[in-house]
Amino acid sequence: MTRIRIRIAGIAALCAVFFLAGSAQDNKEQQITQEIVEKAEKIFGITFNDAKRDSMLGNLNDRLAGYEAIRAVGLPNSVPPSLEFNPVPPGFEFEKTRTPLRMSPVGRLAVPANLEDLAFAPVRELAELIRTRKISSEQLTRMYLGRLKKYGPKLECVVSLTEELALEQARRADQELAAGKYRGPLHGIPYGAKDLLAAKRYRTTWGAEPFKDQVIDEDATVIKKLEEAGAVLVAKLTLGALAWGDVWYGGMTRNPWNYNQGSSGSSAGSASATAAGLVAFAIGSETWGSIVSPATRCGTTGLRPTYGRVSRAGAMALSWSMDKLGPLCRTVEDCAIVFSAIVGPDGIDQTVVDVPFNYRPDVDLKELRIGFLKTEFDSARANKAQNDSVLVVLRRLGATLIPIDLPKRYPVSDLSFILSAEAAAAFDDLTRSGKDDQMVRQIKNAWPNVFRAARFVPAVEYIQANRVRSLLIQDMATLMKDIDVYVAPSFGGDNLLLTNLTGHPCVVLPNGFTSEGTPTSISFIGRLYGEAKLLAAAKKYQDATGFHLKHPTLQE
Repeated sequence: MTRIRIRIAGIAALCAVFFLAGSAQDNKEQQITQEIVEKAEKIFGITFNDAKRDSMLGNLNDRLAGYEAIRAVGLPNSVPPSLEFNPVPPGFEFEKTRTPLRMSPVGRLAVPANLEDLAFAPVRELAELIRTRKISSEQLTRMYLGRLKKYGPKLECVVSLTEELALEQARRADQELAAGKYRGPLHGIPYGAKDLLAAKRYRTTWGAEPFKDQVIDEDATVIKKLEEAGAVLVAKLTLGALAWGDVWYGGMTRNPWNYNQGSSGSSAGSASATAAGLVAFAIGSETWGSIVSPATRCGTTGLRPTYGRVSRAGAMALSWSMDKLGPLCRTVEDCAIVFSAIVGPDGIDQTVVDVPFNYRPDVDLKELRIGFLKTEFDSARANKAQNDSVLVVLRRLGATLIPIDLPKRYPVSDLSFILSAEAAAAFDDLTRSGKDDQMVRQIKNAWPNVFRAARFVPAVEYIQANRVRSLLIQDMATLMKDIDVYVAPSFGGDNLLLTNLTGHPCVVLPNGFTSEGTPTSISFIGRLYGEAKLLAAAKKYQDATGFHLKHPTLQE
């Protein structure tokens, strides 16, 4: 299997020399000159002599017309490059045996007098109440819709209520249950989706002013799969504009634990609404921290799956080689339940592989090889006590912890421009049209400026960075041969960026609170396609601590 296939179609247009001569295609009198090439060399970190510059001019000027011809084709965000990233290292062996999803048993459940007392109940319990028909999906759906209307405006976490669709889906779920048709643990469960996922009949705004009226007449694959599982879509939830941060065209999504804080992002609304009990679970996405960061801030449990586990068809593309979709929930097992419904290929997203997900909750930590990032734990400046307590709990549960270090040979942080270059290509028309001026955030450290700066990334350097990424994947494969799972401070060292570049799965979950009363988190990292063991190990820790059982006090 080809280990890494980098999406590079169109990247040549990023070369700064052509940008410096950008108006040449519109004004034929302006051409690339030796002087322009010499200035561009400073951006590239390379020096040519006059003879070499003169030799290049013919090629450089000829290509300008070619770039303009390519731009004339028109490339909507939904069109991927022709080459694909693959995180699988040489010699990797996929699991082949498939077993049914196993869930933890639930005790005897009673319906409270006030249905809102179920607002923070995990999916596992809500599913049992619906399966046994102690409550109806319509009752649950109306309860969550009421909470979305009541608390959503203050939290600024909702783009669109999908009330009409939700009630249709809830009634259908109840009818099927009455007829003896049970689709599984998500049947009749209300959820929210990050508003980068297309849903018919409703806007898909990507959180950004230029797209706030956009309607995509299709359902994203994840939306389809959840509908097939019987889940009920009650809201499209906010994201930081074009998947950065928590600021969107309608405001700043709030942390329900502290309304003076943003919820972080970019899965801002998905984390906020889940933490506030406005939905039973939500779907988010991560490219570089967009599940881990808001889950940490809001105290939810999130799963960032292995790259290529969940189809991104119908989702906004930011970085084709890094984007991943996953659930934000109240418990680890809820993440397993949702993941089991959305995992697997759809015949559209060609990066998705068909690999079994054999989750079982009764794993024995003594049988797992669990590592911990010793350097990151030792050097942690923030929340060190909470981080260290995780190791204490795991040892008490019988785990033998193995100190490990991440690969150090390569400049991981310097590879981050891979994301910027791909994002600039994904939103090329936004930059060229000048519509990026409509974006709410216009500071230096925001997308409009990042997109512009990324046009100066040479295609050669983009490819070289991905070749280093290839070596990083091999080093991680060597590290993960000796362990099943490792534990890391959620923002310790290069771990977050590194594992997003290599495609490894992560479960982030609460591990305590700050002195101000806001949540902190810990991250468990698993082998490629190893979500089953990863989730099971994280569940053992979560069940032994109970931080996820605490909930914020909401403001109307």
